[in-house]
Amino acid sequence: MLNVGLLGAGRIGAVHARAITAHRGSTLAAISDVVADNAARLAETYGTDARTSDEIIADPAIDAVLIATSTDTHCDFIEAATAAGKAVLCEKPVDLSLSRARACQDAVAATGQPVMIGFNRRFDPSFGAFKSALKAGEIGKPELLSITSFDPAPPPVSYVKVSGGLFRDMMIHDFDMANFIMSDAPETVMAVGSAIVDPEIGAAGDVDTAAVTLTYADGRIAVIKNSRRAAYGYDQRIELLGSDGMLQAQNMLENLVVKSTAQGVTGAKPTYFFLERYMPAYEAEWSAFVEAVETGTPMPVSLHDGVQALVMAEAATRSVKDKKPVKLVDVA
Repeated sequence: MLNVGLLGAGRIGAVHARAITAHRGSTLAAISDVVADNAARLAETYGTDARTSDEIIADPAIDAVLIATSTDTHCDFIEAATAAGKAVLCEKPVDLSLSRARACQDAVAATGQPVMIGFNRRFDPSFGAFKSALKAGEIGKPELLSITSFDPAPPPVSYVKVSGGLFRDMMIHDFDMANFIMSDAPETVMAVGSAIVDPEIGAAGDVDTAAVTLTYADGRIAVIKNSRRAAYGYDQRIELLGSDGMLQAQNMLENLVVKSTAQGVTGAKPTYFFLERYMPAYEAEWSAFVEAVETGTPMPVSLHDGVQALVMAEAATRSVKDKKPVKLVDVA
């Protein structure tokens, strides 16, 4: 049985608490949060203890920690937990600073402890089946990948100001998904972006609408589209054209009822947001983490994967600013 400490009792912390307690191979031993009342409430919900993060990390009876705190604390907690001999699952991104993330990677390597980064979409059942079909050669060689990721509504500007920007906060999931599907990182990143959903997001120095083209050494191409607003719901689709066919992963809908009349054919909207869409993925992600810890096998999403996605986010940020392609090898 894996004894787990949860750092962070906010919205995403609550998602992880549910996944940890639902798994028969893990026990939620304690919860911490910078707001003590938040930790106390979530701990009461799951019948566990509210403690400080330092107490959780120092406790030798706790085998692993799940980090669901603010991004600026991720590296500090990863380093402290691995130095204490614990396995770690940390929410994305590793950090907003690429140099800090790389330093964290070096520090963790010295401990030899396993760290997994929470790119939960890799564990979505539809995306997993998509990847399996590709690996089985069902559409031949992949050539052109398209990833669509639209949120239903923009976040508060107060959040945007501390998020690190759309590329580090939102599209970083899609950068990792591109790496997962293509089994490689691109050579170059070309990005365009604007603030057309909410002018205040632009005033805060960010974009809310963006498109990125990734080019690979062997000529393959990937296109990622992000928007902070889709009036019809949470739009999450992947399409891959291969030499022998195409794979598509469509949206999850609120229901599967289709009405056909003389006026037309209508169906349900996509699920509204990530909690509805990806809860099974969070549960599968946690299961994969527990299995890797118990068997001593490599983490399915490594700290290197997290840093690689951050490199791509940095390249996209520079590309928008400089209005030209950016090579990953030039991102320091």
